[in-house]
Amino acid sequence: MKHVIALDVGGTGMKAALVGADGELLHRARRATGRERGPDAVVADILDFAAELRAHGADRFGVPASAAGVAVPGIVDDTRGIAVYSANLGWRDVPLRALLGERLGGVPVALGHDVRTGGLAEGRIGAGRGADRFLFVPLGTGIAGAIGIAGRVEAGAHGFAGEIGHIVVRPDGAACPCGQRGCLERYASAAAVSEAWAAACGDPGADAADCAKAVESGDARARAIWQEAVDALADGLLTALTLLDPRTVIIGGGLAEAGETLFTPLREAVRRRITFQKLPSLVPAALGDAAGCLGAGLLAWDLLASTDPSEVTT
Repeated sequence: MKHVIALDVGGTGMKAALVGADGELLHRARRATGRERGPDAVVADILDFAAELRAHGADRFGVPASAAGVAVPGIVDDTRGIAVYSANLGWRDVPLRALLGERLGGVPVALGHDVRTGGLAEGRIGAGRGADRFLFVPLGTGIAGAIGIAGRVEAGAHGFAGEIGHIVVRPDGAACPCGQRGCLERYASAAAVSEAWAAACGDPGADAADCAKAVESGDARARAIWQEAVDALADGLLTALTLLDPRTVIIGGGLAEAGETLFTPLREAVRRRITFQKLPSLVPAALGDAAGCLGAGLLAWDLLASTDPSEVTT
């Protein structure tokens, strides 16, 4: 059976799958990233994991994988197949596509940014299915974004497209590691809400999910923190709507798990801010933590469809 390898590499763990031509997940696996052993060890673990997946596929389906797709965090040069920079993994200019291609016997390898890859899956087979223009915004430790156009995700000229978390929404506000002040992710990420709620309630272990529960129970402190995050997010989304005019905005990540505790006030906050802009559908992500792996599979199949079979050795 023809299949591809899909790998989603995170800061602490890797999710992987063998994916059939119809998108079916034929095999799933997970393992730790092992970043505590250094960046070279992470690369070695990825190559070993991919080789194991190739061997498993060949044994189970009679043929090795026809291609591979890999999603990684940080700055990615999709065209050259290089992981340019990742603070999480300690990488600089890692030629991951070439290394994987060599390890996997010369099959084509697609390399993508983790959020853009997850956005590809959400837009094509998840919450944005059928939308010709979408924006995927996961609210996690930080905030990134994926701009979807006609079933594909725009990387930008230098691989930075979609970085909505670094739109300045509060000039002269909190300092951001990017060097600016007042960036959206300093107010509306799950990490920002967790930090604010832990300080307000006096529990250093409290997080954004605890804040959401306190909002639902009517805690005034939690409501103030939550509303500040919602207002900042609405301000950032207004800029995105003005520039991109998406038909659907898909919100994922930790904050989205609060459901209508987030979406009801957010929809209203965005509605109040728009003037000439068209109000998009604002919906929760559908694929959860499987989005990155599913998107990596889509990247592999897309690459295979555009590759001359005579150039591929299996």
